[in-house]
Amino acid sequence: MKKEIIYLLALILCVSCEDVIDVELPETEPKLIVEGLLRVDKSEEFINVEIKMKETSSYFDENQPVQVESAVITYGRPLNDGLFETLAFSSLAEKEPGTGIYIPDPDYSSDQRIRTSAAQPGIVFILEITYQGKYYYAQTEYAPTVPLDNLEQGDGTLFEDDDTEMIVTFTDDPEEDNFYVFDFDFGEFLTVEDQFFQGQQFSFSYFYNDNLNPGQEVTVSILGATEEFYNYMDLVLEQTTDTGGIFQTPIATVRGNVFDVTGLDNINIYDNVERPNDYALGYFAVVQEYSQTITIQ
Repeated sequence: MKKEIIYLLALILCVSCEDVIDVELPETEPKLIVEGLLRVDKSEEFINVEIKMKETSSYFDENQPVQVESAVITYGRPLNDGLFETLAFSSLAEKEPGTGIYIPDPDYSSDQRIRTSAAQPGIVFILEITYQGKYYYAQTEYAPTVPLDNLEQGDGTLFEDDDTEMIVTFTDDPEEDNFYVFDFDFGEFLTVEDQFFQGQQFSFSYFYNDNLNPGQEVTVSILGATEEFYNYMDLVLEQTTDTGGIFQTPIATVRGNVFDVTGLDNINIYDNVERPNDYALGYFAVVQEYSQTITIQ
């Protein structure tokens, strides 16, 4: 009986020692998130335009889709002094209410889809967004790329015996200093520049740490990239590990090319030189893509 009383007292003591600790997180102003990677497949007639709009939430909550007042993509070939040789535009509308996904407006008086023929070297694309009384602006140049020469599964390993090796081969364009972003499916990306193999055929291996099952299909894509987009992706990849993909949780310390330009008199000053805290998260890019699909053996 004495032992039972001692055990009971010990249990009461342990329970009474539990304290609830409230962690006070700093409050930050919500920021707009723009997921605007447009992939151009030249074998298709139109660019698949889908831009996701979200807003940052508290630390423990998921970022939620938002509805913006307006979203427009303008594109053309620039001249001097911020002027353009010709300009075309595509008005965007929410694909379905509450999704925060914006596509060319199907109810507009004219076809708002963007033809792939409009994506040419030197063509600049501008994304303009109005959200909660603020005006956001992003500018990017179309980034072409080269096709994949070969994609094959290897039998090498990196750290674990169950690693899966993917061998990628492509030939770099000798005319330009090129930057590439590789999409290895499953939210896995890699950045490559041609500093040491300009104009040459280049092969490298990529290793999947997760188990890939025989018969499973994997799609690998090579994306063109401007130097700015390459640098952005490189920084994001350095800070992103096991988050379910680099576009799932934009890194707050890595700023993209979408800026809050509300009230600026000169639209050419869009990089927030003297307004370091006025920006949205995410990136707007228009890039060419080549893909190959392989079945795991």
